[in-house]
Amino acid sequence: MMRLIRSVTLVAILAFVQFSSLPAFAGDQKAVLITGASTGIGRNMAERLASEGYFVYAGARKDKDLAELDAIENIKAVRLDVTSQEDVDAAVAMIREEGRGLWGLVNNAGVATSGAVADMSDGELDFVLNVNVNGVVRVTRAFTPLIVESKGRIVTTGSIAGILSRPGGSAYSMSKHAMEAFVDSLAGEMAPAGVGVSLIEPGSYKSMIRRTTGARIASSIEAAGGEMTDAMREQMKQAAAREVILQEPDAVSDAALHALFSDTPRRRYMVVPDQFEAEITIRKAIEELVQLNEGHAFSYDRDELIKMLDEALRPQPASD
Repeated sequence: MMRLIRSVTLVAILAFVQFSSLPAFAGDQKAVLITGASTGIGRNMAERLASEGYFVYAGARKDKDLAELDAIENIKAVRLDVTSQEDVDAAVAMIREEGRGLWGLVNNAGVATSGAVADMSDGELDFVLNVNVNGVVRVTRAFTPLIVESKGRIVTTGSIAGILSRPGGSAYSMSKHAMEAFVDSLAGEMAPAGVGVSLIEPGSYKSMIRRTTGARIASSIEAAGGEMTDAMREQMKQAAAREVILQEPDAVSDAALHALFSDTPRRRYMVVPDQFEAEITIRKAIEELVQLNEGHAFSYDRDELIKMLDEALRPQPASD
């Protein structure tokens, strides 16, 4: 009897070793939809998930990008403009028809703009908010039934601009601040259904967003009968040059993998390339705390604030 028990135990151990080396969920290939997967962070995420053995529905708008994505193993390109309800509905119908189900949704599509509040046109503001805010809500609302069926995950790409704000960046920061509220509210709404919700907040990584922003602003100015100044052209040239030397967003894809497939996903993932961006973001959050606490009848003193911080820093369940 003891020999039989040892044999069974050995078989179990060997089986564990054998299958632990395989891609996660090898027997049940989980599917994830990523919006804005044509370039930058979204493309990096799509290629990374596909290489890990997951099936990716990669959202893009241009024929060239769709063809490139379709050529990658474990990726199926989906024509998806997040500002188009027709595109969103068609994507839902296609994914349902395929029968794989949908484990994860990554709201990654986003755009940026630059300009002072006093100078910004309604059209430019509406464009940014329609993609970065309305688009996220539109896609999430449409795919929620599929995610609830799988008890899966909803992940949104925010930004440290959801904490920080700078002159000339109001529209983009507004949209990313909105994601802070969106994710917290959605997490509470999805918890009873067993769906995890996370926000990834990257810092400065390589993507096309700065170059596409510059090109769109230039086109808008010319379409309105205006003219690009030498200073504006130089500013856009410098922004494009800075983007080329930034790090690839591999660390952002690491965070997406954890948020999508870990047993202990986190609500927020700040992913930055250096200590400087980490410090300015944390300092800004502390500054807001101080401003909220000062000058009213219910302020807390330093000792009470430190006690609150200690409570928030208590060890959480181990992350894998």
